[in-house]
Amino acid sequence: MTLRQRRFFMLIAALACAGVAVALVLNAFRSNLVFFFSPSQVAAHEAPAMRTFRLGGLVAPGSLRREADGLTVRFVVTDTACTVPVVYHGLLPDLFREGKGVVANGKLGGDGVFVAREVLAKHDENYMPPEAADALKKADQVRRQMVDASDTAPDPKKP
Repeated sequence: MTLRQRRFFMLIAALACAGVAVALVLNAFRSNLVFFFSPSQVAAHEAPAMRTFRLGGLVAPGSLRREADGLTVRFVVTDTACTVPVVYHGLLPDLFREGKGVVANGKLGGDGVFVAREVLAKHDENYMPPEAADALKKADQVRRQMVDASDTAPDPKKP
C-alpha cells in the first residue's frame, strides 16, 4: 500500500469516527429532550405517550389531596380550559399552593393520570415560565371563543 492510499484510509477512518461521535451526541440530546405541554394539549392527545414531558399550568383550587403515607400527593393541573390529574411522591416545594403556577416533569400513565417525578413551583408573584403563560393565554382564548359561540348559537327551544 502506498503512502497516498494509507493517508486516504486514515482520512476515511477519521471521518467515520467523527460521524459516529456526532450520531451518539445527537442521540443523547434527543433522548434527554423534554418538551412542555399544557393540559389542553394533553387532552388533545398531542403529548407523547409513555415519554417524559413537562406539564404546566395552575394547581386547581380544592384539588390538593395528601395520602396517608405523607409523601404521596394528588392534585389537578389546569389551564382554565382542561384539567389533568397529577400524582407525585415526594416533598413539594415551599411555594407550591393551590391556584398558583406549577410545572411537573414526568409521564402520562395509561389511565390519564400524570405521574410526576419532579414538581416545580412558581418563584415569585410575577414569574411564570413563558411556555405556561402562553398555554394559559391560548386556553383562555379557546374558552372565550367557545363561550361566544354558545352565546350566538340559536336556541332550539325558540321558534
